[in-house]
Amino acid sequence: MIASKAGVSVLVASTLAFAVCFAVWMMFSIIGIPIRETLKLNATQFGLLAATPVLTGAVLRLPLGVLTDRFGGRGVFLVLLAASAAPVYLIAYATEYWQFLSLGLVLGAVGASFAVGTPYVARFFAPNQRGFAMGVFGAGTSGAAINMFAAPPLVASFGWQMVPKVYATAILLTAGVFWLLAKPDPGAGKAGPSLKQ
Repeated sequence: MIASKAGVSVLVASTLAFAVCFAVWMMFSIIGIPIRETLKLNATQFGLLAATPVLTGAVLRLPLGVLTDRFGGRGVFLVLLAASAAPVYLIAYATEYWQFLSLGLVLGAVGASFAVGTPYVARFFAPNQRGFAMGVFGAGTSGAAINMFAAPPLVASFGWQMVPKVYATAILLTAGVFWLLAKPDPGAGKAGPSLKQ
């Protein structure tokens, strides 16, 4: 069975959005090093800074999953992208440790995008196609690799402050592409994992 055009469109949009979110989620793994040097952080402080997005990402997956079931993946993913751009941009202007920690909480939200995209994409595919669809969507974790290639040259050429500025712009552009390609969630507000059983 061939996936519908709507399914392919949702899969492409969601995978792109997840990849960008994953890159943003892992941002502190690169810019955390110059931030550590600037703020003179000890090992414990640096570890907490790096771990904050990961920990909050794990915690936020449950509420974001519930919101996705209730309101639909398209709307939740779009709001998540649009709402995270400004806080990510503000990281470039943070100067105190507590500011970085607070903004790191927002990075956790984009990391939890997995809980939005997974059920959203699944609803557009028949059971015998979901494994393939989830595999493609899961490839969005390549955002971590994108981060490793994109962030270091930005840091080297323009300073670490340029990374959150570029990433915030990327989030907004991705939100625009997602809005154009994503389709209304057929399972929003309905019981059960999917309409296609």
